[in-house]
Amino acid sequence: MREGRGAIFFLAMLLLGSIIFGSGCTDNGNGTGRAVKSGDTVQVDYVGRLEDGTVFDTSISEVAQEEDIYIEGRNYSPLTFTVGAGQMIKGFDEGVIGMRMGEEKTITLPPEEAYGEYDEAKIEAILLEELNMSEKPEVGQTYSSIYGSQFRVIDVNETHVTFDSNHELAGKTLVFDVELISIE
Repeated sequence: MREGRGAIFFLAMLLLGSIIFGSGCTDNGNGTGRAVKSGDTVQVDYVGRLEDGTVFDTSISEVAQEEDIYIEGRNYSPLTFTVGAGQMIKGFDEGVIGMRMGEEKTITLPPEEAYGEYDEAKIEAILLEELNMSEKPEVGQTYSSIYGSQFRVIDVNETHVTFDSNHELAGKTLVFDVELISIE
């Protein structure tokens, strides 16, 4: 009878150990055995694309060079942020929750989870004489307000300059290929 209890105890411990190990409740101190949760500081490599496949941003130098978006002097390295702290766009922040170290994932964000819908009310035409500028603005230039808001020049004529304060990715669905590098 004792041998039977010993075997049952051994099997129960083996089952319990496999449940704990398989659930990710063990961790060797570097985050490899657990999933990302709100409040964790993570590092990710990413490639950001539009729905048509056009790469608009990446943390990977080689990808930036291949896609002809490389910026000299930029530090291409994994992006570090605290999940849930509002440092990232909503959908990206939420998209990494549950990932484990080394895991790769594609996160597709509709505009409302990224930079919002494009808002026609954020387009404004201003008389050139009101701008008090020494040189006439050119289409494509970007200006900042004293509060940090960005304004892109989208049209210039003899009397007016038209500014657009929408984010350049507003109204677009964004697709991110993300690899979780570390969890702290």
